[in-house]
Amino acid sequence: MIRVLLVDDQPLIRSGFRALLDLEDDIEVVAEAADGREALSLVRAHLPDVALVDVRMPVLDGIETTRRIAGDPALAGVHVVILTNYGLDEYVLDALRAGAAGFLVKDVLPEDFLHAVRVAARGDALLAPSITRRLIHHCLARPPAVAAAGAPGLDELTGREREAVVLVARGLSNDEIAARMVISPLTAKTHVNRAMTKLGVRDRAQLVVLAYESGLVAPQEW
Repeated sequence: MIRVLLVDDQPLIRSGFRALLDLEDDIEVVAEAADGREALSLVRAHLPDVALVDVRMPVLDGIETTRRIAGDPALAGVHVVILTNYGLDEYVLDALRAGAAGFLVKDVLPEDFLHAVRVAARGDALLAPSITRRLIHHCLARPPAVAAAGAPGLDELTGREREAVVLVARGLSNDEIAARMVISPLTAKTHVNRAMTKLGVRDRAQLVVLAYESGLVAPQEW
């Protein structure tokens, strides 16, 4: 059973998402919160698999809420998915840097919403190629305020791990990575997981951001 926490200051939004989730046999909404501070209390009490968190909230916004969840070792099993009305902007990029597993625009199709919850719950967060392209184009392709000169752990990657990270950054799934590298999906997942451990990132979404900001993959490659 996938346990979900809904965090949004709009009751109508929460009720709409809850109505969708309650129809699924494998998903349970364990609690709802109207702001980030309340969310932190509830996430510690319920330890949900997925926290769906609005990016803009009173008291404590979604980005800071995400940062505190991701920074607490006791909450390592909680995967944050950011909810936003604003599409791909700096709010989303900041959320990914803070530790979010991914994001959803609030007008997402119901089937895509449910799929995203299940993907996040199994800890295999994935940014689709179209989303990755737009993210890079709008955010990472701009000159950063401080140039990223590599990343800690980048030199520790094996050649195959580095290749896997590049393919993750291009939006490929484990099965697609396996086909491209001519290895099994399990071996592909192992390469990705080992790279994440060496680079100190929480999930694939952060791995994508790090790959571009460190210069391992250039935005121009798109």
